[in-house]
Amino acid sequence: MLGLCLALVATAQLGRSAPAQPPPAGAQCIEHVCFGVFWGRQRFPGASRLCQARGGQLMTVRSTVAEAAIALLVQNRSDASLWIGLQLPPGQACSDPGRPLRGFRWVTGDERTDYNRWKPGGPVCGSQCVAVAAPDLTWEEKRCDSEADGFLCEYNYPGTCPKLAPVAGLAVTYTTPFGAQDSDLLALPPQSTASAPALGVELVCQEHSSGGMRWSSASPGAWHCQLENGGCEASCQWDGGTPRCTCPPEKQLDRDQRGCSSLCADAPCEHLCIPLAVNFTCMCHEGYQLAGDGISCRDIDDCQTKPDLCDQGCINTDGGFRCQCHPGYELVDGKCEDVIDCYEEKCQHQCVDVAGGYTCSCFSGYAPSPQDPHKCVLFCNQTECPADCDPHTQDTCYCPDGFVLDHYNGSAKMCVDIDECEIEFCEQLCTNKPGSYTCHCREGYRLYKQNLCISEDEFSGETELYPKTAAPTPVPPKPDSLHPGVLIGISIGILSTILVLMAILYHLMKKHFPVHGAMDYKCSNRTEKEVVLQQVPPGCPSANQKL
Repeated sequence: MLGLCLALVATAQLGRSAPAQPPPAGAQCIEHVCFGVFWGRQRFPGASRLCQARGGQLMTVRSTVAEAAIALLVQNRSDASLWIGLQLPPGQACSDPGRPLRGFRWVTGDERTDYNRWKPGGPVCGSQCVAVAAPDLTWEEKRCDSEADGFLCEYNYPGTCPKLAPVAGLAVTYTTPFGAQDSDLLALPPQSTASAPALGVELVCQEHSSGGMRWSSASPGAWHCQLENGGCEASCQWDGGTPRCTCPPEKQLDRDQRGCSSLCADAPCEHLCIPLAVNFTCMCHEGYQLAGDGISCRDIDDCQTKPDLCDQGCINTDGGFRCQCHPGYELVDGKCEDVIDCYEEKCQHQCVDVAGGYTCSCFSGYAPSPQDPHKCVLFCNQTECPADCDPHTQDTCYCPDGFVLDHYNGSAKMCVDIDECEIEFCEQLCTNKPGSYTCHCREGYRLYKQNLCISEDEFSGETELYPKTAAPTPVPPKPDSLHPGVLIGISIGILSTILVLMAILYHLMKKHFPVHGAMDYKCSNRTEKEVVLQQVPPGCPSANQKL
């Protein structure tokens, strides 16, 4: 039976609507923040819940600006205390006098502040909440479960609408989202309403499509030309007793029939739109041309339409072009200029700038190296040329390839051409040149592989043909070396001469000096040694004397 009664009571409670929250007794809005004052005995937790119910919080008093707002809200009231959003963190029993907020924190969870106004007399240990006391607006610590005469709420918004321009004899009432109703508010938060019953107009503060907060009407078009120009961006005019918005030439009304936008606002032009009197036309950026549909743009090939656009090379790009230069040139102010390559040491001797690059040259007595044209080697086009000697060490001299250091001509050492033809480097015919030679063949033969000659018959069967003229001149033998055949011939000649001399000497000794004893052997041996010189040493008999 008791359970049934409790169920009936619970059902009755669910059927009741929540009690309406009282509106603030006063409100002030400064920039993007509004403050409201609520009177009535409340504990700290209850006051905090009532502020949150309307989208706010207990007031944070961080500056003198907030203090000035409190002074306006509590004027004509004395000996009253109101909760603000300052309390000790949970678990902290006593306040700390050495800190600006004494260890208290705002309901936002931080301790940031540029202002405090503690009541003289020191903190009360165990009191964990703060109230502001009128009329001096000092802060005092209170027990959170004690009651204050009221509380202050704070509401923050992204922006506000300004108060409507006053109209003589016209009363306008404003209502804020947190329940404040007044006609003297200077700034109104979003979703605030402005009601002018005499004109039958009710407006709402809301964000405009172009940005910022503006007064607007739920229905499109002008509301009344007398109040805020009917909401028209340009001009508000009466048309048969009905207010209408109009726009200047080259502009059109927006969907709300109050704002004005360009005729090109919704134009499908790819690049540019030019508004006309009642329409628009599309245009393209430089380097493009309008396509056949009159909307899109396509690139112009500048290199094709303007052949002389660049000095040397032209590359078409999207909406333009780019000039480029040949190797050895660089682009300077749109023109191709020859690069000065000889700034760097690229040549061994001399560097000469030419159009589009550079060339190397050599000092007198030198010629470009066949292997590397940047380097120079000794060169002589005569059979005899001065040697290149170290001025500090005259014993160190150099000759061109194909020459040998031979003799002095005055004070200069000379390099003499090596006659490669005498060495029989060519198989048949040879022509000597300064520093080189050329092989030739007799009639009926052709030159094969630089220095060999083969008959015409044999040559016709070769898969690889060679011209009659000699191939590039081979490197001649080193000046300080001889042909191997010459060395062998010289060696055989020397050996034969030695053998002949030994045979003659032996024959003479056998004929004139017969074999004797040991004593005779000593003298005869000496005579045999010196027979070539035709001298007899003193103390020994001659070949015709007897012992």
